[in-house]
Amino acid sequence: MDELMISIQPLQRVQPRKADEFRFSTLPPLALYIHVPWCVRKCPYCDFNSHKAPQTLPEEQYLSALRADLEQSLPLIWGRQLISVFIGGGTPSLLSEQTVDAMLSMIRAYLPLLPDAEITLEANPGTAEASRFKAYAQSGVNRISLGIQSFDDNALKALGRIHDGQQARLAIEMAQQAVERVNLDVMFALPGQTPELAIKDVQQALSFGTEHLSLYHLTLEPNTVFAKYPPVLPDEDQSAVMQDAMIQTVQEHGFEQYEISAYSKPGRRSRHNMNYWEFGDYLGIGPGAHSKLSFPDRVVRRAVLRNPQSWMEAAEKRDGSHLAEDVSVAFHDVPFEFMLNALRLKQGVPVGLYEEHTGQPLSYVLSALRRCRDKGLLADDPLRIRASEMGWRFLNDLQAEFLHDQ
Repeated sequence: MDELMISIQPLQRVQPRKADEFRFSTLPPLALYIHVPWCVRKCPYCDFNSHKAPQTLPEEQYLSALRADLEQSLPLIWGRQLISVFIGGGTPSLLSEQTVDAMLSMIRAYLPLLPDAEITLEANPGTAEASRFKAYAQSGVNRISLGIQSFDDNALKALGRIHDGQQARLAIEMAQQAVERVNLDVMFALPGQTPELAIKDVQQALSFGTEHLSLYHLTLEPNTVFAKYPPVLPDEDQSAVMQDAMIQTVQEHGFEQYEISAYSKPGRRSRHNMNYWEFGDYLGIGPGAHSKLSFPDRVVRRAVLRNPQSWMEAAEKRDGSHLAEDVSVAFHDVPFEFMLNALRLKQGVPVGLYEEHTGQPLSYVLSALRRCRDKGLLADDPLRIRASEMGWRFLNDLQAEFLHDQ
């Protein structure tokens, strides 16, 4: 009988986890953002990376550069599935049906999408066409986000928008005929606006039966025309009255406020934006796009060159020169970044999501969580990290409690 040989391996000592070491059991969900940089004209309040469109859009050059941008990013996300795609801008609805179809076909060829992935395209009512919206839907777009801002012609003129109230109403009907899910962006605290006019805008938006609204307070952002030549706006008290009345109106129509500016019917939240707020991962391609990507041992932030022409030329070189930023997030900065997003959600996030989406042990922020609860800024909820009513009112102060130097 042959002797049974047993190989005994020495026990491997489990290395203790370092205090500042990322460790993900699973990576967060992944979304894709695609930036389209052109608009018919730039609105005076807009601080996004948008540029006046040339007479003829360089769609072929843009699509080729987009492919090059994506292909250079693929090694960072191999094997990961997309939960959503968001085509933002700028004004993506300036793109031809053929370009959007080619764009989405390219995405599917390179990356697996969830069967029910949310695919959103932003549109300006001034560029809306029924046939184009239907073609977008046939290519895979299943959600359209319309920048209505207001139905009042005077307000739209003051905002420098290219559409009027009637075009806004027609665009909503076109979008609803093309896709099941439509978001309407509505702004308030506009030049010359009264609470009555603000409520009227919301009531008109609700009259179309939409199931998602984004209500934004007009703010004067640096490096905009409005910052240089500020219009007369409602004061803080008037703005607060408008906001309270608008929230009450949408809630009476069955909407829940689930984020600072976002309201939806049950089951109609924006999955793409929820991924941002829950500190999920996202790959951004196109000029000025940002990415946040997790790896087993680190979290990385990347940003792409903002100028469209510079980005297109650099992306085609395929040497990484299209990147304006590519940095690892410091371990001690993650708590603030997480809370900056998660605490925007009215119901906050499950306690366990912190470890899942940051790669950090909850113990790393326990003292800050206790301090915020003691101050009354966080709800006394053992299952969720969420702002209290006071914390919601003083959200910036609450988020600042998680800065590294606190």
